[in-house]
Amino acid sequence: MEFFRKATNFNFMGASKVALVISTVVVLAALASLFTRGLNFGIDFTGGLLLEVGYPQPVQLEKVRSALSKGGFEGATAQYYGTSKDILIRVAPQAGVSQADLSAKILTSLRAESHTSIEHRRTEYVGPQVGKELAEKGGLAMLYALIGILIYVAARFELRFSVGAVVALVHDTLITLGVFSFLQIPFDLTVLAAVLAVIGYSLNDTIVVFDRIRENFRRMRKGTPEHIMNVSINQTLSRTLMTSGTTLIVVFALFFLGGEAIHGFALVLLIGIGTGTYSSIYIASALALLFGVSRSDLMPTRKEGAPVDNRP
Repeated sequence: MEFFRKATNFNFMGASKVALVISTVVVLAALASLFTRGLNFGIDFTGGLLLEVGYPQPVQLEKVRSALSKGGFEGATAQYYGTSKDILIRVAPQAGVSQADLSAKILTSLRAESHTSIEHRRTEYVGPQVGKELAEKGGLAMLYALIGILIYVAARFELRFSVGAVVALVHDTLITLGVFSFLQIPFDLTVLAAVLAVIGYSLNDTIVVFDRIRENFRRMRKGTPEHIMNVSINQTLSRTLMTSGTTLIVVFALFFLGGEAIHGFALVLLIGIGTGTYSSIYIASALALLFGVSRSDLMPTRKEGAPVDNRP
C-alpha cells in the first residue's frame, strides 16, 4: 500500500547539513538540562512506599491525589489497580519516618478526605539501594543495546552506516530524556522500557532505509551517492509514513485516554516515533554520506573466478 500515488522526489540530502546543525543544538540543550536539572526519578529508582487500598465504592483518582496532596505527599502517584475501587499509591520516602508510620499517615489522610472506611490491602517498600541498582542496570541495558547495534549494523552493512545508526539512536534517546528532564516528568521503569522500545523502533526504520540504499548503490550504476540516497529515501517514504502514522494513532489514544499510569510511557513513544523517523533520514543516512560512503563500500565481494557483471 502506497501513501503517495506518484513517486516523490524530495531532496532530503540537500537539507542534511542544516538538519545536523539543528539536531546538534537540540541535543546540546537536552544535555544541558540533564546536567543542570537532572531526571525526576520515580520511586522505582529512588526507593519508596507502595500502598494498595480498597474503597467501598468507585472513587475518582483526582480525589485520591487531592487527599494525598493535603496530607503532605506532593510527589505521590495514584492509579487504579484492577477496578475503580482499588487504588495503588506510590510515595517517596520521608526522612525520619518509618515505613509503618508513613503507611499510617497515608491511610489517615485518605480516610479524612473520603469519610469512609478504606481497606488497607498491602504495603511494599523499595529501599534506596534497590532503586540505585535498578538505575545502574537500566543504564547498562541501554549501553549494551547500543554496542550490540553497532556490531550488528557494521557486520550487515558497513562501519560508516553503523556509526550513523548508533549516533541516530543516541540522538533520539538524548532528546527524549532532555524533554523529561526539562519538564521534570517522573522517570520510572515504565518510561525506561519505553525508551528501549523507541531504540528498537528507530533502528528498525533505519535498517529499512539502509537496506534500500545498499540495494540502489548496487543497482544504479549512474548518479552520485547523494542522488542515490535521495532516491532510496523517497522509495521508502510511503512505508515510513504508513508505519509511523498507524503507530501514532494507537499512541495518541494511550496518551489521551490511557490515564496517568501510562502517561509517561505514551509520551516517550510520541517523542521517539517522531525523532526516530527524522533521525533515520537526517542523522543516520546523512552521517553515512558525510563520512564518504560510496558504491564500492557496499558492493558484494566477488569470488575468485566468478563472472564480472558488466551490465549498464
